[in-house]
Amino acid sequence: MSLSFTRLSPALGAIVSGIDLAGTLSAAVQQQLSDALLEHQVLFFRQQEISPQQQRDFAARFGDLHIHPLYPNIDEVPQIMVLDTARNDLRDNAIWHTDVTFIETPPLGSVLVARKLPAYGGDTLWASGTAAYDGLSPRLQQLLDGLTATHDFTKSFPLERFANTPEALLHYEATRRSTPPVVHPVIRRHPVSGRKALFVCDGFTTHINELPPQESDALLRFLFSHFAKPEYSVRWRWQEGDVAFWDNRITQHYAVDDYRPAHRIMHRATILGDKPF
Repeated sequence: MSLSFTRLSPALGAIVSGIDLAGTLSAAVQQQLSDALLEHQVLFFRQQEISPQQQRDFAARFGDLHIHPLYPNIDEVPQIMVLDTARNDLRDNAIWHTDVTFIETPPLGSVLVARKLPAYGGDTLWASGTAAYDGLSPRLQQLLDGLTATHDFTKSFPLERFANTPEALLHYEATRRSTPPVVHPVIRRHPVSGRKALFVCDGFTTHINELPPQESDALLRFLFSHFAKPEYSVRWRWQEGDVAFWDNRITQHYAVDDYRPAHRIMHRATILGDKPF
């Protein structure tokens, strides 16, 4: 198997050619993909015929898999989360976010497969946390190093949208008890490359702990808008069968919600990571 990588932007993103993700990966190919993920931060694969089971197995090559506390999954493959506009309220995806930062060990990465797409629209953007950090002034980098921020799942998953039946309310309350807010560094180091990355997101970060509320709010507004600058991002136009594999530790993404009432279905496998430092 001979892989090739086509870079999509200076900040991040590459298309991978010469691979069938439904097949068996050798250790050498897996290492190539790990190295490419480290370099490009998000990898895209066109025209993949991959079942949910094969998607799960591919993702599991890179670590243990997470089961989302609120989103539905595939009954026979619970590690595959279903993002379906006919079943889910997906407004929380139309915001810059890093997946599942509301747990102590946020995901290493995610593998997303396009199952059903609108005729047009429904693109996804990714942004690089390392590029965003490098784009800050040295004085602001120095200020942010050592600060911590609180991440809370209720910011993107409010009770009024996810607890609209008695059964859903019970599940939501149980999730709230088992998933309290957590604290992560504002600037994290990649555990492999050692590069520093901005690690706050509009989806789940509620406040910077060491600052008074007004200063925290103002600084977070700046950091959220800074992270989303086009210079740090890449935009992907999906085709059915496309797969995206991204390093969740140092990226954010935004699923553009511009295609309603068309129907869109995506399947995601989420790979658990480590505690940010």
